[in-house]
Amino acid sequence: MKKLNYIILLIAIISVFVSCDTKKKDAVEEGRISLSGAFALYPLANQWAAEYNKANIDKPIKFDIQAGGAGKGMADALGGIVDLGMFSREIVQAEKDKGVWWVAVTKDAVIPTISAENPALVTLKKRGLTQAEFKAIFVDGTITNWKQLPGITVDAPIKIFTRSDACGAAATWAAFIDAKQEDLQGVGVFGDPGLAEAVSKEPAGIAYNNIVYAYDINTEKKRPGIEVIPIDINGNGTIDEDENFYENVRNLLDAVAKGKFPSPPARELYFVANGKPQNQATIDFLKWVLTDGQQYVIPAGYVTLEGKYLKEQENKLN
Repeated sequence: MKKLNYIILLIAIISVFVSCDTKKKDAVEEGRISLSGAFALYPLANQWAAEYNKANIDKPIKFDIQAGGAGKGMADALGGIVDLGMFSREIVQAEKDKGVWWVAVTKDAVIPTISAENPALVTLKKRGLTQAEFKAIFVDGTITNWKQLPGITVDAPIKIFTRSDACGAAATWAAFIDAKQEDLQGVGVFGDPGLAEAVSKEPAGIAYNNIVYAYDINTEKKRPGIEVIPIDINGNGTIDEDENFYENVRNLLDAVAKGKFPSPPARELYFVANGKPQNQATIDFLKWVLTDGQQYVIPAGYVTLEGKYLKEQENKLN
């Protein structure tokens, strides 16, 4: 009898494990995709997820999308914590050596931002700042007061805000002024939304933001409290007509697409993974993003990649 009871108990335990394993397989078949990383890609990733499920109503995917900075996205992807990392800076050799796999999915830019209440706003919009002046403020610390800039008489110490998290926006902005993220001075603020809020509330402040956090995509105008410092690309001390494309987000996106806006701080945005994805649901989603999903890129405030280049990205999935 004892032996029979032992056998029955053993069968019951095995049944539980088989049941759990079946549930795991069912969950994979049902479709789940997890993403984490760059704030820059976060709004578009959410829209893509929603539109993908509308287009696949009979086989919806359960998406888990979390922002946290490009550094987190890369770490989570390489660590196998998520299916896809959202990434917003150039992929370096050390990351390639760790086996990262990636596809470019869209393009945007990092832009210098100030408060709409900046006392030198009118002059700043007319003259802009050169690459060298941005570096003197953000890195060298040789320009610390707005009055040190030619043509500005406002005596106000510049308060710099930067990102506290490892992120693509900071790395890309730093690359524009020949530096690295750790070289950027200022008060550290977590996340792109936090940085935009901080600079909007400080009249003498300066920061940098991704386009979608500086502009309201619905109105196509700058978000309340935010202004953009034009980049004096040719360094002639004034914003020429072909450098003046900041009042409307469509004009700015067009400038990025046509290469009128410098790169960096324009840059590609990526989905990354630890090796080529094996989950069919993830592959199907990525193929859709690179084809049908591209129709949502421009309305969401991003730049569409050139067709041939998109096809090259899609071929990475084959």
